[in-house]
Amino acid sequence: MDGTVLVADDDRTIRTVLTQALTRAGCKVHATSSLTTLMRWVGEGKGDLVISDVMMPDGNGIEALPDILQQRPGLPVIVISAQNTITTAIAANEADAYDYLPKPFDLPDLMKRANRALERKRVAVKPVAAQQGGDAGDELPLIGRTPAMQALYKLVAQVVNTELPVMITGESGTGKSLIARAIHDFSDRRTLPFVTATPNDLADIDGPATILSRAKGGSILFDEVGDLDDDAQARVVRMLDSLTDDAPRIMATSQQDLMDKLEKGQMRQDLFYRLGGVTIAIPSLRERVDDIPLLSDHFLARAERDGAPQKVLSKGALEMVRAYSWPGNVRQLENTVRRLIVTSPEEEIGRGDVEMVLGNQPEIEPLIGGGDTEKLSASVAKHLRRYFDLHGGVLPPPGLYTRILREVELPLIEIALDATAGNQAKCADLLGINRNTLRKKVTDLDIRVTRRRKLM
Repeated sequence: MDGTVLVADDDRTIRTVLTQALTRAGCKVHATSSLTTLMRWVGEGKGDLVISDVMMPDGNGIEALPDILQQRPGLPVIVISAQNTITTAIAANEADAYDYLPKPFDLPDLMKRANRALERKRVAVKPVAAQQGGDAGDELPLIGRTPAMQALYKLVAQVVNTELPVMITGESGTGKSLIARAIHDFSDRRTLPFVTATPNDLADIDGPATILSRAKGGSILFDEVGDLDDDAQARVVRMLDSLTDDAPRIMATSQQDLMDKLEKGQMRQDLFYRLGGVTIAIPSLRERVDDIPLLSDHFLARAERDGAPQKVLSKGALEMVRAYSWPGNVRQLENTVRRLIVTSPEEEIGRGDVEMVLGNQPEIEPLIGGGDTEKLSASVAKHLRRYFDLHGGVLPPPGLYTRILREVELPLIEIALDATAGNQAKCADLLGINRNTLRKKVTDLDIRVTRRRKLM
């Protein structure tokens, strides 16, 4: 690696780590905690690459991007940020950042990206000012530090201002319509209408014309397109075939497996391919367990802003929330947090409070994926392939083996203990492991064991 890198971050530890790593790789490094100093270095012609935090004591790294690129067209800027929201990712993309990484970042991954940025001769482009979209982004529960969500943010940022149709898939409660709304709100069409078309809107032969009239060149979202009957699908195809150059942006959502419906003859092939320009798959909450604490804090803080009493989740409560399957995904988590705020008598929400609320939650099956006859191994394989695909060619963080085993072990042992009424000797025999091994796993996984009489 060869070149001069300008590092701007108000965290001394990050500056030190990056300086040492880049220097060992053969780079010259200038590091600062001031955005003003960074801009001075850029103006003096220093640096072949900039690595900058967003929130600096004297300014915003993303807001400074247009000035950087105006002074030095083609200078690559890698943005790093602890603000792990879709707003930040889109703003960085719109401001023509070379790359965007959330904190905490994987150092080897950042080094690879820095190396690519130094090797690549960037083509100078006209800078575009970052559009923050007001306060709307702050209210979207599209937040997360997990690789799955960061890959999602990057894909959304890339398609915001394209003309390609977008198909958004995911289970109920994952935020499909929120992704569609974010694509519209951060696009060049943000001042035009955003129209959601439901099956009822398409029941009449004049439905498509009415929808087009309402959209006025903005965006049209076909919500749950898999629910459309044959007549409605035909009307949508005719509408799409009639679109002109000033047509609205087309998006669709589905929690059903459209490929399966296509193979069964329940989905028109021409409609399927017309809507599938870009497919955005939203991960379920089970696929991003590490985001649950962040989401929970978000919902607690939002409730407090709305006038609810201040509440926090205890360590035991948070562990139980993390271990739950969340078939209703983010929407179910939000409703659960709201209930906990009301039902918990103390400021600190305890494990027992969570147990009472989640004990009444229906364990519905996810509405997307394999059927009842799908083998566990096939289901796990599908989950893992999707997990790898969401990283867009970049390997997941190290420690995958342990993380996957934990996700399987936890529900297995909990269900086995429940089936044996909390009798650890019987449970160990059922699982085929030593009783001491079971006890260690119960401790390591923080599983609550309750002895009771089995009524069967």
